[in-house]
Amino acid sequence: MSGSADSERRRSIALLVLAEIAALSTWFAANAAVGQIKLHFKLGPFQEALLTSSVQAGYVVGTLVSAILTLPDRLDLRRMFFICALLAAATTAALAFVPPTSSLAPALRFVTGASMAGLYPVGMALVATWARGDLGLLIGVLVGALTFGSATPHLAASVAGLDWRTPVLVSAGGALLAAILVRFVTLGPNRAKAPPFRLSNALQGWRNKALRQANFGYFGHMWELYAMWAWIAAFLAASFSARYSAAAPLDAHLAAFVVIATGALGAFAGGWFADRLGRTLVTSAAMSVSATCCLVIGLTFGGPVWLVMAVAIVWGVSVITDSAQFSASVTELSDPDLRGSMLTLQTSIGFALTLVSIHLLPYVVDLVGWRYAFCALAIGPALGVIAMLRLRNMPEAQKMAGGRR
Repeated sequence: MSGSADSERRRSIALLVLAEIAALSTWFAANAAVGQIKLHFKLGPFQEALLTSSVQAGYVVGTLVSAILTLPDRLDLRRMFFICALLAAATTAALAFVPPTSSLAPALRFVTGASMAGLYPVGMALVATWARGDLGLLIGVLVGALTFGSATPHLAASVAGLDWRTPVLVSAGGALLAAILVRFVTLGPNRAKAPPFRLSNALQGWRNKALRQANFGYFGHMWELYAMWAWIAAFLAASFSARYSAAAPLDAHLAAFVVIATGALGAFAGGWFADRLGRTLVTSAAMSVSATCCLVIGLTFGGPVWLVMAVAIVWGVSVITDSAQFSASVTELSDPDLRGSMLTLQTSIGFALTLVSIHLLPYVVDLVGWRYAFCALAIGPALGVIAMLRLRNMPEAQKMAGGRR
């Protein structure tokens, strides 16, 4: 690759990473504001969970439609990202002007989630056009951007005295910035010819046995990930309150930002190691650690801040370390002209599972308390490890990470 092309590669990847951070801050905009919202509005457990799960539901519908119609493989990726970022900005900004208890609030969140179908998987498809033996790292960098972007509303919410609308409007501004940035991103040389429209294309994710195992691993990972991200701030707030009453030495939202944002390092490291050691090895190791954290974190409830945060940060890193490698595996195992749609379909089903785990957790907390609630999430990564070890023993695994499996 020439010097000018190499420079263009670095510039486009950097812009895309910044765009993902800015756009995906809208994902948890309402969730981060829940603490302040509850000071002014009465929210039940279902309504509270709905502010997050409606985004997930919108994403599932958006990605399912996108995958069935193979839109990421037939449309201009940059234009699709641009339009969806504008939609996310508009619906997130509108949220600041409606009562959070109204039926319009989850409806706006649903549309925001649907717009994510043109941001997260499309971003992965965009960065994959620039891959040259470092696909795991590139997607890891992008997932790191997703992780950091998802954490930023908690940072805004941690500032004392801010109205609940502030993190919401900041996130909306981020999505608008993303729409601008993506206009300056260029496509790399790894572009496949657009396939003809066939509904049967969407079934490749099931018919391909190796691809199916990679998807099963991802589904186990997703059972845990977003429920952890959605409820870790509430867990930390309850734990700090149990130990320190009103004089906690660390704000729970700031603590949640640190826990989630630090995961970006795990996404980067996971990509680097997976390209060198193998995807099934790295994903299995990461899920083993995160499943252990699911079981252990509750034992620190009400403990000193340093102990709670130590386990939470290990969990925050390990829970996302494997994420990009499922996407990289799907990219390597799919037909080249269906990669975008297979990525979109994978995330669609994975996020459908998060609807269950996000809504389930508050009821588990009511039943057994925070000390044991997160144990319910451990089943996902445990099953994910089994799926990835099965994939490791398949001959198709040689297609991943240059034969490193």
